[in-house]
Amino acid sequence: MFFDSILGWFSVDMGIDLGTCNTLVCVRGEGIVLNEPSVVAVRKGTNRVINNGTAVGWAAKDMLGKTPGSISAIRPLKDGVISDFEITEAMLSYFIRKVNGRSRIFGPRVVIAIPSGITAVEKRAVLDSAERAGARKVYLIEEPMAAGIGAGLPIAEPTASMIVDIGGGTTEVAIMSLADIASCESVRVAGDDFDESIISHMKKSYGLTIGEQTAERIKIEIGSAAPVGDTMNMEVRGRDMVTGLPRKTVVTSDEIRDALAEPVNQIVEAVIRTLEHAEPELSADLVDNGIMLAGGGALLRGIGVVISNATGLDVRVAEDPLTCVARGTSIYLESLEDWKATLESDLDEV
Repeated sequence: MFFDSILGWFSVDMGIDLGTCNTLVCVRGEGIVLNEPSVVAVRKGTNRVINNGTAVGWAAKDMLGKTPGSISAIRPLKDGVISDFEITEAMLSYFIRKVNGRSRIFGPRVVIAIPSGITAVEKRAVLDSAERAGARKVYLIEEPMAAGIGAGLPIAEPTASMIVDIGGGTTEVAIMSLADIASCESVRVAGDDFDESIISHMKKSYGLTIGEQTAERIKIEIGSAAPVGDTMNMEVRGRDMVTGLPRKTVVTSDEIRDALAEPVNQIVEAVIRTLEHAEPELSADLVDNGIMLAGGGALLRGIGVVISNATGLDVRVAEDPLTCVARGTSIYLESLEDWKATLESDLDEV
């Protein structure tokens, strides 16, 4: 341990929220130091990252859906897990180098948040990617735990804390007590599915094909899960499915809410299933403690209202829900020794 603390002077220990949409890196004592899209632009037919290995994050996201035939902009994580091993490794290498600095001799210790429902093989892929990307030691923490720590929930106390973390690829629903998960459900329905529902609605109702980035903009600007505030309109541009020509149309927030109903209901059902599996004493605690929402999906207007109506519990949104998991990994890093004792079963150490 003493040797480890010496090595710590020569490297920057970091917590990584390796998300389907965005990757956030948090450094001890500095907070969030990097928040970039999980996108990499490569030369087609090879896994070589263009622009000398720097077309990662924001530089690559701007290329999504706009690349010529010779370049592919790829999101290497699907549903919260690695779908392209080599490209994930290139992306992690870039982010770790960017934060750790090229001049440091030793690699950092890294804590990575992973979905609670992933398989042993998928875990191994994350560990191997991080090791090969330059990490000295890798710890894995389950996303709901990290989100709970980051949201300031008393997860180490003998009382129930419930978190619903709606990310890009997965929604993690968990009830935690005594620094462990008592009941949890991981569903592969989240922010990306909201975007898909909007794309599908535009095709069906308007015969208009739109891209992922446009769908995301619609979701952020006028999307909602429940009727809140006045009806809003938005002009949407895309490609006409019949003529193949560019066209624009106007959509309302009411129709987007209807389009989002199905994925929202799947998330609500996951919350109800998790509550049904909870021990009676933990259920009793939740009457007072309520539910905490985290992740980018928590920002969808009215989603707390829908979950509250379905469960009868108080629902609050965490402060800065987008960075909850990353902040949780950072707090975990700060007291690694304490957490290691309580989280031995959930900890993969290399």
